This record gives sequence, structure tokens and C-alpha cells, in this order.
Amino acid sequence: MKYIVVALSVLVLSSCAIFAPKNKTKVEQKPALVLTNTIDSVSYAIGVNVGTAFKQQMLQFPGGDYDVTILAEAFSVALKGDTTLLSYDQANAFLDAYLSKIQEAETQKSKSEGETFLAENKKREGVVTLPSGLQYQIVKQGDGPKPKETDKVKVHYEGFLLNGKKFDSSLDRGEPISFPLNQVIQGWTEGLQLMPVGSKYTLYIPYQLAYGEQGAGQFIPPFATLIFEVELLGIE
Repeated sequence: MKYIVVALSVLVLSSCAIFAPKNKTKVEQKPALVLTNTIDSVSYAIGVNVGTAFKQQMLQFPGGDYDVTILAEAFSVALKGDTTLLSYDQANAFLDAYLSKIQEAETQKSKSEGETFLAENKKREGVVTLPSGLQYQIVKQGDGPKPKETDKVKVHYEGFLLNGKKFDSSLDRGEPISFPLNQVIQGWTEGLQLMPVGSKYTLYIPYQLAYGEQGAGQFIPPFATLIFEVELLGIE
């Protein structure tokens, strides 16, 4: 059934022409649907499957606005093979342009929010700002040695976006991680070299020292300023 969901979801996305809320109009009441045979039931089951999956997909749709009635009409026309208001290529071109515009706006918002946050955060007591733009705050100062860039370190950490959303945590996984210090993001490489073993710091990492203009995966957007709570457990 998965292949049906994927195929029809793609068809729906390729057929949508309008992504803006519309004024609701009064619709004539239709008689209740009755499933009288196997084909009816199969057809309805496919609709439930596709509709449920598509609803979940649309929760992630940039911008979030679309007209269900128009979407369903475009889907129905395309599924029947009738002539749509937009051709397949036109629909794709429209979506590409729309998504690019939304993503550009979100990117600029993320960049601006990061710059504003760091400008205000540097004024907070205990926050140190380095020439690179990295900021840190000492939560607990250890008394062990400091790692070098070429060392392998063991840490516990949690990572957060500026909105407070946690995107990663070794604590949640129940075990620390080890890695060469010169094979992680620049903010970590620089920040952890300041920490004696046994220390716990909060690192405020601007996007250019984190995942840059591209972001990382589905959880870290482009131009994201990141906050890490890092405890240096040892040097291996």
C-alpha cells in the first residue's frame, strides 16, 4: 500500500494550483456515502490511506496554507486524466517558485534571529564572546587538562535551537560520545579546547561556525545559531 500512497501523494503535489485560504461558500448537502461492494470498500480504503498520509505530509509544508477544496478538485481532475487548469510542468514550476520564496524568507528570518540573539546574549553576565563570534558561558569549571585540536574527546551534550527545541542529546541516548576534536563543527573545535576535563560549558555557536548556509538534516535549518550544553568527560 505504501507505493500507492507515495504515487498519489506526488500526483496531488503536482496538481495543486492555489495555496491561499479562500472564503468558505455554502455547499449543498450530499447524501451519506454507502459502501455497497468490495470495489467501493477498496476505493474508500485507498482514499483513507492516501488522505491520512497526505495530511501528515502537509503539516511539514512550508507556509502551511492551502485550500482543501481546490486541492481535492485538482486531484480528482488529474486522477481522471481530464484537462487541468495547470499542466503537470506548470504545476511543478509554480511549486518550485513558491517553495523557493518561502524558504528564502525562512532563511533570512533564521539568520536575522541568530544575529539579534547573539548581540543581546553577549551583554549577559558571564557570557564571553571570542573574536570568531563564538560565545560561551561556564556552568562548571573542571580542573583537568585541556584538549588539543588533534585529541579525541569524550563528552555528554545537548543541542538546542533558539526556540528551545532540543534536536540532539547524548543524555537522552544514555551514553556519551567520543570523536576527534578536529572532525566536528568549528564551534565545537574551538570551544572544547577552552574546557579543562570535568568542565561543563554552554556554547552559543553562530551559523558560520555551525552548519552554515545549508543546515543539517530536517532539524537544523540553514543559518541556524545553535546552543550546546557540553560536559567534557575526558581525553582519550
